[in-house]
Parts: sequence; structure tokens; C-alpha cells
Amino acid sequence: MSAVPTVLVHRDPGVLAQAVAARLITRLVDVQAERGTASVVLTGGTVGIATLAAVAASPARDAVDWRSLDVWWGDERFVPAGSPDRNEKQAREALLDAVDLDPKRVHPMAASDSGLTPEEAAERYAANLGSAPEFDVLMLGMGPDSHVASLFPGHAALQVSDRMAVAVHDSPKPPPTRVSLTFPAIQAAREVWVIASGAEKAAAVRLGLTCDQLSAPAAGARGVEKTLFLLDRAAAAEIPGQ
Repeated sequence: MSAVPTVLVHRDPGVLAQAVAARLITRLVDVQAERGTASVVLTGGTVGIATLAAVAASPARDAVDWRSLDVWWGDERFVPAGSPDRNEKQAREALLDAVDLDPKRVHPMAASDSGLTPEEAAERYAANLGSAPEFDVLMLGMGPDSHVASLFPGHAALQVSDRMAVAVHDSPKPPPTRVSLTFPAIQAAREVWVIASGAEKAAAVRLGLTCDQLSAPAAGARGVEKTLFLLDRAAAAEIPGQ
């Protein structure tokens, strides 16, 4: 059963990134203390990458046992491996290259120059994930159209229920071809965090809290144990009482 979202509002995008970074470090440390290992799904976007940079800059980052962490991605632009558009590249520059990760536990999605088609890249990622990934933390950005990962309103990928990852074509946001986790993968996560900032996201936040996932994909971003909408004041402006 999916967790009802909790909304946490921070003053501005900078404070939001710092707060999410502190929350992420604490979550990973707590999970590793309990089980010895942890898993996280990263997101791209301005605030997502700013959060990773804030983790890298935090003195508390060394409390995480980075060698015992599995790193996944919620979606990826299907562009060449060295492209600055890749979420993987941005994440490595912001954080991953600065910490001692086990390379075997870092799981990027295939690039367009890998020799795989987008469909084959999605199939390979799904195979790596297995049937029940149960991520400890799955972070998602959100677009003004309420898309999360690369699950866009009106796209067939919203209705995929038999796969953990899917190829996405004709994305309304460039580049047009992507690979994305599906709702079954997202909703299997123990905790799902939706991170959004800016007034242009306010309507999408409201819909993500009140609508259905076919109309507003962010409404499908729900974790098994906890769902957090981590926002700045501008993004929370259309939530009653905020």
C-alpha cells in the first residue's frame, strides 16, 4: 500500500537542496546501520544535481559507507555516453566522482552509442533491477507538466505495468528519446521523494497531490513506507494552507 504524501516546505531552492542533502545522508546512514547496505535512485534536474553537490560538500558525507551503496537512476536521456545532457554525467561531476563507490554497484542506463536500441537499454536495465527492486530512497524531480522520471502526461509509458523500465520516444522535453523507470519500479521503493522548486511547478505540485497518475504523473510517485514532497515556497504556493 502506497504511503500518503507528506509535504515539507523550505524557504528557497538553495535551502531546499541543502535540506534534501542532509536528509539523504541521514537516511543512507540509518539504513546501512540497520542492514549494512543501502540503495538510492538519483534524479537529474537543477535541484536534483544541486542536492548531490550539497552532499559532496557536506562534512557529514563521510558517515555514509559509499562502498556499500547501490546507485541507480530514475531515467536517462538516450544520448552518447559523454554528453553533458546525461543525468549520469551530471551526477558523477556533482558527487559520485568525489566519493569511494564500488564501480560494480553503480548502475547507469545505457547510452545511445552503446550499440543498444532504447528498447534494449530498457530491457537490460529492467533485468538488472529484477522483479522487486525495493529501493531505500528514490528521488524524483518534477516538470511543470507534472512529469516524473520520463513519464509524461499522455504517453503510453504511464500505463506500463509489466516492466520495471521502458523506452520513451517523442518526449515533449528534449532530447526526445529516453529510458525511464515505470510506475511499478517507482512504487516498489520504500521511500519516494519528489523534489520541486519554482513557481512554474506550483500547479503540477497541486495536481500531484490531488489527481490521478494518468492525468498527473507525479500523482503516481508514491513509496511503500513514505512519500515526501520536498518543496520550496514557490512550488508549494498552490497547496491549500501553505
